Amino acid sequence: MGRRDDQYSLSGATELDEGLFSTETDDEEKDKPLRRGRGSQKKSKVPVMAESQPIQGQTGRKGKPRPFGHIKMIVTNDLKAETITPLVQENVSKESVIDSDSSTSCVRLKDIVREHNPQVIPKKEAGKVLPWVHIAVSNAKRMLLDIYHDIKPEYLQNYLNEFCYKFNRRYFGENLFDRLLIAAVSYKNQFRYNHG
Repeated sequence: MGRRDDQYSLSGATELDEGLFSTETDDEEKDKPLRRGRGSQKKSKVPVMAESQPIQGQTGRKGKPRPFGHIKMIVTNDLKAETITPLVQENVSKESVIDSDSSTSCVRLKDIVREHNPQVIPKKEAGKVLPWVHIAVSNAKRMLLDIYHDIKPEYLQNYLNEFCYKFNRRYFGENLFDRLLIAAVSYKNQFRYNHG
């Protein structure tokens, strides 16, 4: 599913923010005291990109948020600018306009896209300024918690690929299963199961 979604780039107005997903800690990390926040051993770092078109004259989130296209979620080891910039370059078209927070990981984006709009966003306003990124992250976290309960970091990208595949095809309706079959026979499995 992830390779199927890699065939297209996000375009137009794109929201960018990071999500921190809870995963199991490695055995060698379990005895160490837990760090908090972004550096926690239990959190996997995931840049999240979402196509969305701003509506003229709409300032807050009353009713429906702005129109929405596709999302991409990619697990990374860190959220440094050296990591985020190539990810955005691979997954977002050069003619895009990116809205993001003013994180230090986004400082080089103005060099690779047409326009970058970094904003200082108060914590309570994040869902209004970047609505679709936060809706996608909260829905993905809820799905992972409800279905899989606790997951290992090495499988997180596969679960996020599944979520993005379903989310990006939410309007396919009855054709969704047929499209999934086409995707399943078009690609060879890249991972092996761990036995034992």
